[in-house]
Amino acid sequence: MAKLLHLAVFTLSFAALGIPAQASEKHTLTYDVYAGGIHVLEAAIDVDTREKGRYSLIMNAQTRGFLASLAPWSGSFETHGWRVSADDWRPELHKSVSVWREEEEIKEYNYSKDGGFQNLYVKDFKKKRKKRTVEMDITKDTTDVLTAAFMVFENVRDVGECSGESLVFDGKRRFKMTFKNEDAEMLKPVKYNVFEGVAAKCTVEVEPAGGRWHNKPRGWMSIQEQGRDKGTMPTVWVAQLEPGGPAVPIKILIKTDYGALFMQLAKYESHNDNGGDIRIATIRE
Repeated sequence: MAKLLHLAVFTLSFAALGIPAQASEKHTLTYDVYAGGIHVLEAAIDVDTREKGRYSLIMNAQTRGFLASLAPWSGSFETHGWRVSADDWRPELHKSVSVWREEEEIKEYNYSKDGGFQNLYVKDFKKKRKKRTVEMDITKDTTDVLTAAFMVFENVRDVGECSGESLVFDGKRRFKMTFKNEDAEMLKPVKYNVFEGVAAKCTVEVEPAGGRWHNKPRGWMSIQEQGRDKGTMPTVWVAQLEPGGPAVPIKILIKTDYGALFMQLAKYESHNDNGGDIRIATIRE
């Protein structure tokens, strides 16, 4: 059961990775994660660029159904930062909160506006918040994972291709995250996803670049290598739901030794400067 939860959380975390937003807009997206056809996780994601020169990404997720009773987990992941230019977005704060059976873990990553990492604070369950000592050589030139992928997916809207790479620090490790563009694909509506049209397609690969990595792959690295052995790296499909609108992840596929997991876009809403709501697509209320 722990393996199933870990796989589902890794899949769902990708949903937040590539949700670009045009200036002065807020987008709300709902994603579902399925394992073996069973709906095991759900998440709501807000991307807000309505404040001049700023951006905000917030995801709240939790297990559901039988998995929620056996493995009660919830989490929130957010990044707030500066929009220096159209293609230069820099985090100020990246924060993750994970709750497992009422035991909460909080991590706060702080950055300066010049793009430099400043510090990391951690609060484990029933312990005081403390500053973690970090080797600066593994944080140099890094960004948070949400901003890194956010900028890659901007390319889908601008040039129709999903490609790019960034250095990321996750609290203990430094890694290079690379998005490789694949041939675009025509998607048709399915039971869990109403999108129909051409979607950009890309694979995602993480490569260790310093820090505390295990000799044998664990966590995400283990899942990634399982996919590689099966001939399919973690894959994301991205498309625009309306002409001139942002490109958003439509679905994500991760193949593992325990089966395939799919993330599907279930609902999408766009909010303009005046507070108006435009529902673009929905498959569940």
